[in-house]
Amino acid sequence: MISARDFIAEAGRHGFDFFTGVPCSFLTPLINGVLNDSALSYVGAASEGEAVAIAAGAFLAGRQSVVMCQNSGLGNAVNPLTSLNAPFRIPTLLITTWRGQPGLPDEPQHAVMGLITQDLLSLIGVEHAPFPASAADLAPTLALAAERMRDRELPYALVMAQGSVADEVLAPVSPTPPVKGRRFDDAATGPLPTRFAVLERFRAGTDDDTAVIATTGKCGRELFTLADRRQHLYQVGSMGGASAMGLGVALNTARKVVVLDGDGAALMKLGNLATIGAYAPANLLHIVLDNGVHDSTGGQATVSASVDFAGVAVACGYRFAASCRSLEGFERAMDQARLQPGPALIHVRIAPGSLAKLGRPTVAPHEVACRFRDFLAEGQKR
Repeated sequence: MISARDFIAEAGRHGFDFFTGVPCSFLTPLINGVLNDSALSYVGAASEGEAVAIAAGAFLAGRQSVVMCQNSGLGNAVNPLTSLNAPFRIPTLLITTWRGQPGLPDEPQHAVMGLITQDLLSLIGVEHAPFPASAADLAPTLALAAERMRDRELPYALVMAQGSVADEVLAPVSPTPPVKGRRFDDAATGPLPTRFAVLERFRAGTDDDTAVIATTGKCGRELFTLADRRQHLYQVGSMGGASAMGLGVALNTARKVVVLDGDGAALMKLGNLATIGAYAPANLLHIVLDNGVHDSTGGQATVSASVDFAGVAVACGYRFAASCRSLEGFERAMDQARLQPGPALIHVRIAPGSLAKLGRPTVAPHEVACRFRDFLAEGQKR
């Protein structure tokens, strides 16, 4: 058994300083230790997949990240681990518990995952090792993890058995009072604008110092067609993860950060809005381009017609939110969002469809991530 402080100290020697995740009783001492250390950052995520995306954003902004979760939540993390971290070559240290370990009594819901945890990690290409069981194991275990992450540019997992970390009491914290945000509503009528038209207005009103993360699908493809810039990151998978990734970036850079989301993606990870509202990065603008359909897969309807994204954002703690259905309304919403600290959300109703013969980004995901990280690093030096 080790202490949380010993693990944190050794992890710090290898540069790990940003933690996120979803609690498990096995993880309680370690999470409490991180929360008790004022020099560290911890973001409590709404889901394991969200935590992986937040950590990816933090990495791009120059941090060495750690994701902590229960192995029963690994299923939620498989998508971003394989379709975000792998193609963009983003390493993170994953600490997953070993609930349902064969031969040890546990709750019935952990039985299957307890049998397959290591096999699942291997299957998705995540190298792994046992979590250090003693102080003597700490240095070599973390040294190997850091080395493999550096060499492969991919996640590395430590599988934590019950009782690995000694109890750590969580220091009391004062609850954050709720914030009531403002909102703007566009009363325009008439035909809805196209996504490309909105992106053109967005591009015209966005400076060269703003980081932009575009969700997977036709949003990123149209943005690339409009203008390819190193401040753009085009997600090619991990649907729903763009806003969480934007949160990870925004918490670790002074640059303005914009997330270009879609209605289907936003609905898939609606819990991201609650996390963004709670951690409240003032430099984050979240734009939801809502055409009411899954455009990339044939136009099947989403349920966004009955969803007030701006209302949800305000209820989750966003400082400003807007609903609009015209290019002029979008511009007014952008102007108002600039005048106050975020996070802000702009929900834009748009028409289904996209550019004819729409191409795809010709820059490889790993190259996109590298130039985006360099762009963020230059902002830190100013």
